[in-house]
Amino acid sequence: MRRGARRSRADGSPIGWWATWLLSVTIFTAPLAAQTAQADSARAGREPLFVPTDALYAGGFLLGTLAMYPIDLEVADALRDPSRQANQLLEGTASGFRMLGFPGTLLIGTGLYAGGRLAERSELADVGLHTTESLVLALAATGVLKSLAGRARPDEVPEDPYQFALARGLGEDRYQSFPSGHTSLAFAAAASLSAELGRTDPGTRAWARPLLYGAASLVGISRTYNNKHWASDVVAGAAIGTFSGWKVVRYAHTHPGHRLDRMFLNARIFPIPGGGLAAAWSF
Repeated sequence: MRRGARRSRADGSPIGWWATWLLSVTIFTAPLAAQTAQADSARAGREPLFVPTDALYAGGFLLGTLAMYPIDLEVADALRDPSRQANQLLEGTASGFRMLGFPGTLLIGTGLYAGGRLAERSELADVGLHTTESLVLALAATGVLKSLAGRARPDEVPEDPYQFALARGLGEDRYQSFPSGHTSLAFAAAASLSAELGRTDPGTRAWARPLLYGAASLVGISRTYNNKHWASDVVAGAAIGTFSGWKVVRYAHTHPGHRLDRMFLNARIFPIPGGGLAAAWSF
C-alpha cells in the first residue's frame, strides 16, 4: 500500500482534467433541476413512493457514476497538484463548503423547522421538517453503502481508486469513501429546498435551483480537493441525496397529514423563563 505518494498523471495539463471534472458536475446537475421541476408539479392525491420513471433516473445516475470511474485517478491527481493545494483561497473555500455539507445542512433544516414553530409559520416549519427528513434519509442510505462498499479513501491509497471490500467500512472511516456523505447531504438539502420553494413560490425557480445545486456541487468538489473522495464517490452521493430530497417532498405533499407531519407540524416550540426553549409534541 503506497501512502502519501503524489505524482501527476495529468501529463502537464491538469487544467484539462479540472475542466473535465467541472463540466461533468455541471452536466450532471442540470437534469437534477429538471426532475425537481417535475416533482414540484406532482398532482394532488396519493401516489406511491416510487413511480416507473424513477427507474430511468436511477439508471442515469448509475451511468453517471460509472462514467467517472475511468477518470477517478486523473481527477484526483489534478486536484492534488501542489500549486492548487498551496492556494489559500482554494483551501479556505473548500473548508467552507465542507462545513456547509456537514453540519451546515443539518443546521439549516432543523433551524428552519424550529424557526417556523417559534414564529408559528406553518409553511416555514413544513420546509424545515421535510428538508431534515431528506437529510436523515440520505444520511442513512449513505451510511449503509459506505459500510458495505468498503472503498478506501484516496488519502489512504492515493494510486488505487478501485479498492473495494465487502463490509470493510464497518467502523473504519478510512474505508468509507463510497459514496460521499457530505455530497449526499448537500444534494438532499438542495433537492428538498428547491422543490419546496418551487411549490410555495414558483417565481423563485429561476434563481433558487441554480444557486442550491451549484452550492451542492461545490460541496462535492471540495471533498475531492481535500483528497477524501474520488470523483465517482461524489456523483453517487449526489444521486442519493437528490433522490432522498425528491422522494420525501413528493411523498409528504401527496400524502398530506401522514404520521410524521401530524406529529411534528403540530408541535409547539416556545421560550421558557430563565432562557432556553421547550418543545411539546402531540401523539
